[in-house]
Amino acid sequence: MKKISILIVFFITSLGFAQNNTAFFEKADAFFKAYVTNGRVHYDKIKADSTTLNELLAMIAGAKVSKANKNDFQAFYINAYNISVIKGIVDKYPTKSPLNIGGFFDNKNYTVAGQKVSLNGIEKGILFKAYPNEARFHFVLVCAGLGCPPIISKAYKASTLEAQLTKQTKLALNDPNFIRVDGKKTKISQIFEWYAKDFKVHGSVKEFINKYRDTKLPEDTKLSFYTYDWALNKA
Repeated sequence: MKKISILIVFFITSLGFAQNNTAFFEKADAFFKAYVTNGRVHYDKIKADSTTLNELLAMIAGAKVSKANKNDFQAFYINAYNISVIKGIVDKYPTKSPLNIGGFFDNKNYTVAGQKVSLNGIEKGILFKAYPNEARFHFVLVCAGLGCPPIISKAYKASTLEAQLTKQTKLALNDPNFIRVDGKKTKISQIFEWYAKDFKVHGSVKEFINKYRDTKLPEDTKLSFYTYDWALNKA
């Protein structure tokens, strides 16, 4: 009887968490649709009226998230990261780059699921700590710089997450501006230099890239890194 009672409480609690998260995902989806165009963010419009942004931040702060639901957990923190990045930019807008804001990634903390955490804390301390082999995160976590894969005009959701992770990774790795092939030389984003160990769990950087490319990089191609573009991804 005691076990049944515990299961009932767990079910009701989980249902409540799911309903709360559903509300967050729906509001986040509407927010991205309203303020993101072609991979760029309308920071000026959000600055003029931050009502929805602040409502989302309040939902993020009070959310209850469990790793028991992998996709829900990952989708929540991906959205939380991207929304927190937007908050950090809006607070200092106008600005030309996130690097012009001191401590943007490490020193400014946000309340996420009851925890004070920086942007790098969300990325490395939560998402990659829980899922160290999920290199596709690098193509959906958007740092506000143009060198980053573009932000999408919709929320990441548990029901569509796997498809979204694969789609954004394929789009980036098949983009000639992101992977620049010139004969036997290929220039790739510094993302692959900074986070090389995240990609090497899949064999090598080249093997990871080829896994998602329509036209594979030649075996003898020489990889080098082009300079990251930190200019703001403003619409």
